[in-house]
Amino acid sequence: MRISKPARVGALAGAAALIGIPLAAGNAEAAGSVYQDALSPSAMTAGVAAKASLTVHSTSCFTAKTVGVGLRDVYGSNMDFPGNASNVRICPEGVTFTSGARTLQAGTYTQFGFWQDANNVWHNLPSRTLTVAPATSATPAAASTPTPTSAPTTGSPVPGKALTWSEEFDGAVAYGSKWTGERSSAYRYANHNPDDNKLDWLTTGGVSVADGVATFTAKPSAHILENGKQAWDTGLLTTEYSSQGFQVKTGDYAETRVRMPAGTGAWPALWTWKNGGSEIDSFEYHPDNPNLLEMTNHVKSGSKYVTDANAVAKDKWVTIGTYYGTNSVDWYVNGVKVFSDGTGVGATWSAYLILNLSLSAGQYHPAPSGSTPITFAADYVRVYR
Repeated sequence: MRISKPARVGALAGAAALIGIPLAAGNAEAAGSVYQDALSPSAMTAGVAAKASLTVHSTSCFTAKTVGVGLRDVYGSNMDFPGNASNVRICPEGVTFTSGARTLQAGTYTQFGFWQDANNVWHNLPSRTLTVAPATSATPAAASTPTPTSAPTTGSPVPGKALTWSEEFDGAVAYGSKWTGERSSAYRYANHNPDDNKLDWLTTGGVSVADGVATFTAKPSAHILENGKQAWDTGLLTTEYSSQGFQVKTGDYAETRVRMPAGTGAWPALWTWKNGGSEIDSFEYHPDNPNLLEMTNHVKSGSKYVTDANAVAKDKWVTIGTYYGTNSVDWYVNGVKVFSDGTGVGATWSAYLILNLSLSAGQYHPAPSGSTPITFAADYVRVYR
């Protein structure tokens, strides 16, 4: 959450292989015309992981901010290949990009290369159909993204866990004893953090409680950030600095039920932080990618973008949980496991919880437009141990 990642309609940012042309950090020259020379794969098998390869050239050398391979299913949902490359030098002699691997369900998809120019404008290259054949095994291939219901879960989906800490939002926020709302050590200036592409200015007035639901409200602030941008007053709840000082630790399962925001620029998340790191992002959400959740382990590296239009959407309630395992962090959506990173947090990890509504400053996702307040709601936060 604190370390922002470039994303384009759900494409996962990260390392990628570039062959033949070095990367460059900057893009002062004008972009030439870009042509797609090769795109693969042209076919896949359900449940079998494959990488995508894209070869492009341009009429003159320039540096594209991002290069990747996009994918859409028949409903238009984003299924992009992971691992976009940043600051890619494209010249007439061409360059090849290789994505991370992913699996798909059987069916047909629309596949295309894309790139981002110096003005943050995205350009899609010619598209084609990618056909994914059914698995030959007698056992049907598992779906890459489950389709759970939107009903709240009860209890932990991880066996052997009992409720040890919770916030049900049945009364006023317990600032001081249970929560802190005006500062976080994850923010450079304690109550704001423009270095992380955020417009946030933290205020306890940014969270209100009624009928068992906490509403986080962001609105234009009277404050101006160090970079000259207008801040937005918004809400954040963290157990850091509170008298209880509750921390999640290895072996815990944390869960929240939230209603995703619809306002442009909204950036809600449930995450952890301690001593300049220990960050596990249970989820991050951006309304410009309305059906996508970002899930990231910054402790030992592991991440996935989960797209599910049936479970995740603007103004829709969804339950999201995270198991902080020694050797694997596992993520759940509506009680169904959707990702295991296989790296975990180690045996002695612990961190404070943070639930908040950030505002994007526009570098990777659109910034708020106008002055209409933006809201995000939470039903509960629970920890099982």
